Amino acid sequence: MTLKIAELHHIAVRIAPGPDAAGAALRFYSDVLGLECDHVPWDRAGEGQRINAGAFAQIHLVAGVPKGALAAGELDLTAPHLALAVTSIDEAQAELDRLTVPYRVVHGRLGPDSRQLFLIDPAGNLVELHQLGSCRCTARARDGVGQARVSGTVLFADMRGFTAVAERLSPSDVVPLLNEYFSMLSAVTREHGGTVFHMAGDGLMAGFGLPVPSDDASGRAISAARGMIAGFGQLAAEWKAKLGIDTGIGIGINAGDVIVGDVGAPERPSYTLIGDTVNVAARLVQRARAGEALFSLSVKQSLDPVPGGIVELPPLVLRGRSRPVEIYCMASSTRIDLRPAAA
Repeated sequence: MTLKIAELHHIAVRIAPGPDAAGAALRFYSDVLGLECDHVPWDRAGEGQRINAGAFAQIHLVAGVPKGALAAGELDLTAPHLALAVTSIDEAQAELDRLTVPYRVVHGRLGPDSRQLFLIDPAGNLVELHQLGSCRCTARARDGVGQARVSGTVLFADMRGFTAVAERLSPSDVVPLLNEYFSMLSAVTREHGGTVFHMAGDGLMAGFGLPVPSDDASGRAISAARGMIAGFGQLAAEWKAKLGIDTGIGIGINAGDVIVGDVGAPERPSYTLIGDTVNVAARLVQRARAGEALFSLSVKQSLDPVPGGIVELPPLVLRGRSRPVEIYCMASSTRIDLRPAAA
């Protein structure tokens, strides 16, 4: 088992005690670096001013004079350190015990029932672990800051024929295949400037021009789809020779407005994409055969120029929509239909 880090919450920076040092530091981070100060009073335990750095992370200005090192038996709460939120502080502490990693426990600084674990990395840096949701950074970040409506392109990739394959292969065979598959998809996504938002089962969801808008989002998504089909063709040939299995990959792409943000329980949020644009892309990947990338009219209209070999297909009728969705196909020369009969 490994520690389950949810996200970076803050980095603590030491400054000298006193209002003059605090004012100089605040002017540097606000006037020079252009960061927004989270205006709260200098509080107990020496935690000073908080400065927002992006949607979630913060910089904490901590006033204090250097004290003894952690290894010498004295915990210096004013020391510069990296603070990470974990999905379970109980599991984190148990794992540190299992690994026999030295740490100190501090109770009550973040609330009556809070617990922080402090440990030293091999380079001598102080690291803090705390429960996701217990730190004030989380309340700030989850209060509507991390959600936005953005126009971009969504791509779904899904393996064909793998469910039947997984039923007859051992876990020791299945897991390496999936790792190869997702590694290839992720690498192609990054190569074309996309972001992987979700991987589950044998499917992947990626965004292009998301969360940062881009004029060529659809073009990069189409190029990524070509790369994924080609990359998976090589994997499928290797798996066929090694294990005698037939697999393929189908892709669905749609462009439009999506909501980007954290969805899920407070202790396990997932930064993801939601909305009608996402739903249509998901329906397109369900319809795609192995070796096909299906995309909507909104994607086609964004392409300049439109790639060759594009075929218009009968419109896709979606439940709850008054008009069918116009769709187009970009296919490889070796496409086959490995979809389940009910797809």
